[in-house]
Amino acid sequence: MKKLLLMAAVAVFGFTNINAQDDKTTGGFANGDVYASGSIGFNSAKFGEAKSNSLEFSPAVGFFISDNIALEVNLLIGSGEDANDDKTSSFGGGLGATYFFTPAGQFSFTLGAGVAYQTSKEEFNGGGEAKFNTFGFAVAPGVNYFVSDCIALRASIGALSYASSKLDGADDASTNFGLNLDLSNIDFGITYKF
Repeated sequence: MKKLLLMAAVAVFGFTNINAQDDKTTGGFANGDVYASGSIGFNSAKFGEAKSNSLEFSPAVGFFISDNIALEVNLLIGSGEDANDDKTSSFGGGLGATYFFTPAGQFSFTLGAGVAYQTSKEEFNGGGEAKFNTFGFAVAPGVNYFVSDCIALRASIGALSYASSKLDGADDASTNFGLNLDLSNIDFGITYKF
């Protein structure tokens, strides 16, 4: 943990030092700005001869309602196939807000929170299917870095999350609560500012 904090402090110092040397700051956000963003995730795993794959795509649109706060609407689209050749597809949407600590700068730490609803269908290789409805809430720290006046790279690192999932026709729902702030759960994306 101490090494992670030291690396984060060195990175912040490095970005601050780089920005201090530039007279002209690239990019940045302000009240009233609109942006489109998105992230793609792919996962592949192999268990002996069996292989599983999953692909997730999440486009979003955001609007700054103040100098530091952006509201965001996003779609959640996913598909996958597991080691048993069972296929999964999912679709949903979410609403969220992100706080940018230094929005006018080229680099900013962020803290985002949002809610999402997603419906998933699993088609079993031997026949039959199951449908799930999931409601979730998450809070995630992240970073935003402008590489030009209108394009930024973004990443979120871990999350504090809660999800409740219910199988169609079932009375009980399964719940999941998690706190993951290590480097095993990083999401990367790109943002275009209009």
